[in-house]
Amino acid sequence: MPRREPLADHLVVISLDALRPEYYLDERWPAPTMRQLLHEGAHAEAVRSVFPSSSYPGHATIVTGALPARHGIVYNRIFAPTGRAGRWFYQASSIRVPTLWDAAATAGRTSAAVGWPLTAGAPIDWNVPDIWPGGTEADALEAVRRATRPEGLWAEIEREATGRLRPETFDNRRIASAIRVGMIGAYLFERYRPALLLVHTQPTTQVMQDPGWWTDPRKQRAVAASDRAISEILETVKRLGLRERTAFMIVGDHGMRSVHTQLRPNVWLREAGLRPDHPEAGHWGATFHAQAGAAFLRVSEPVRANEDAVRRLLGDLSPGTRGFFRIVERDELDALGADPDAAFALSAAPGLEFSDVATGPAVRPNTGMTHGYLPDEPEMHTGFIGAGPGFCPGAVTPLLPLQDLAPLAASVLGLEFDAPDGALCPGLLDR
Repeated sequence: MPRREPLADHLVVISLDALRPEYYLDERWPAPTMRQLLHEGAHAEAVRSVFPSSSYPGHATIVTGALPARHGIVYNRIFAPTGRAGRWFYQASSIRVPTLWDAAATAGRTSAAVGWPLTAGAPIDWNVPDIWPGGTEADALEAVRRATRPEGLWAEIEREATGRLRPETFDNRRIASAIRVGMIGAYLFERYRPALLLVHTQPTTQVMQDPGWWTDPRKQRAVAASDRAISEILETVKRLGLRERTAFMIVGDHGMRSVHTQLRPNVWLREAGLRPDHPEAGHWGATFHAQAGAAFLRVSEPVRANEDAVRRLLGDLSPGTRGFFRIVERDELDALGADPDAAFALSAAPGLEFSDVATGPAVRPNTGMTHGYLPDEPEMHTGFIGAGPGFCPGAVTPLLPLQDLAPLAASVLGLEFDAPDGALCPGLLDR
């Protein structure tokens, strides 16, 4: 997309992990700021995610306009054939195509990010990245603190904006984290006035994945806390007199679905001798890399023999068990822009999810909500609101592909940007 005259001086992109359109379309949810922005600007009734419909592939698509097979973030966790899924993706260098922050830097514009996935080490001027290193909440907090750039920014934020940040107030699995993220985003905007500000809150997905979520009042509070984060930044922009020069995009990465049963297909592979008890590099046979609603088959050499053996195994399952999933073939994976190295994938039926654990029963109870399913399933749809300069008040689209968000953002800021799998929807913009 060639460079155009900017429609706004600043763009604030706020992602609510697992944002469901009902949060802003249904007044029973406590989201007054989102509904205010909806009435002021444009919105989508639904946004189609990627496959798997997971956080890291989705967030990489939002900032690149590329599908996972092209941008390289095909899962949340890096595939590790020698055991369970490996470490989380978090380094910006894992993204194989240009991002919005790259385009901003090329244009001489500044950027800031708070909790945005895959930003560790990114050329972002003021950056508090998202990192899940494993271990305790304190380990995660320390990892984020060490990776925050420039040097001294973490101490500055604690001194000027939030007070001392602790695991119980900043861990992304806690509702309080959304409030702190909003405070940091508001401070960075006020202090540094970046052209592009990326902000990511997570309680809307973390709380919903807990067992018993349907009776847990925290699900309402999680939405309210994320809405408050939006409000914190919006009020700061207004107080600075920059509302007429600042656009907002409220986005999500995927939806959520209730589950009651977990499938462990690697148990079937292990029991059939297709996957060793303790896989070693180069000798791991076949394994499923699970992403909750989907499981992707990776096979070592000889590829065809292992793949055919897995297909026979799946075909020999009882009819009832075989009805728990369907096979997503390679041509469909290609059309979806999914992992190019998977032989095929399994898509779970409603109410079921996958795990890559290879021990215990292959079918077991498991409650909560999750994601990762095929993106055309309505429960996997996420949302979009665009408001402020650049967005056409009252414009509504019934369904917007996730990869089309990057062209919208680039157009609002007037950035020269190639979204290789996305397209600009000009009817959402006020030109």
